[in-house]
Amino acid sequence: MSKSTTIPAPGPGTQESAQGRPAPVAAPRIVKQRRRRPGLIALSVALIAVGGLSGAVLYSASGQRTPVLVVARDVSVGTKLTKADLAEASVALDPAVKSVKASRAAGLVGQRAAVDLRAGSLLTPSQVTDKSLIGPGQQLVGVSLKPSQLPATRLSPGQKVLVVSTPNADAVATAEENGLDAKPKTVAASVVAVGAPATGTGNVVVDVAVPVKDGAALAARVATGNVAVIVDARGGS
Repeated sequence: MSKSTTIPAPGPGTQESAQGRPAPVAAPRIVKQRRRRPGLIALSVALIAVGGLSGAVLYSASGQRTPVLVVARDVSVGTKLTKADLAEASVALDPAVKSVKASRAAGLVGQRAAVDLRAGSLLTPSQVTDKSLIGPGQQLVGVSLKPSQLPATRLSPGQKVLVVSTPNADAVATAEENGLDAKPKTVAASVVAVGAPATGTGNVVVDVAVPVKDGAALAARVATGNVAVIVDARGGS
């Protein structure tokens, strides 16, 4: 009588080979733990702390505001400042930015604008002067002009102009007959003030500063009404 041999079925964790026998199970892989580096962790923490401190310092500095003066409305160069021309603003400024403290507002009233001031701009010390637009060796002459004797662009204090004589044809002919120079005479001048147009005629009186040697002659020409004003491109506008 023959004996039969029973081969056990492969259990969990075993593999069956081609001959029907359980195959050996591979050993599990061992995962190595990463070594922690205390020095690197400490450096990271320090960098985070420094970054946070820097941000806090910058935020604190940006929050410091200074009361300064700004221009409340447009002011032409040479015009005297009034209280209404200045306003106070509280702003955060870089130390390199030049400004005028709001506490100086009263001392600036009556001084002149050294340049054209634009509304909303920050006022700087160099934009204001206590000097007059009439310099040493100059005289102030008022020139009454018709609209046709002025440029279409409104003149402003500090602007360089030429006051040109415009004699009529008869005066030119008489001068030529007598052997005199009939060429138009010009006087270099700077505008000090510009009046408002007169009602009805539109005539405007422009105060100009001229050298003392030209003051009397210019006043005589102005009295005839035969003068005109042109902008001197060399002096800018």
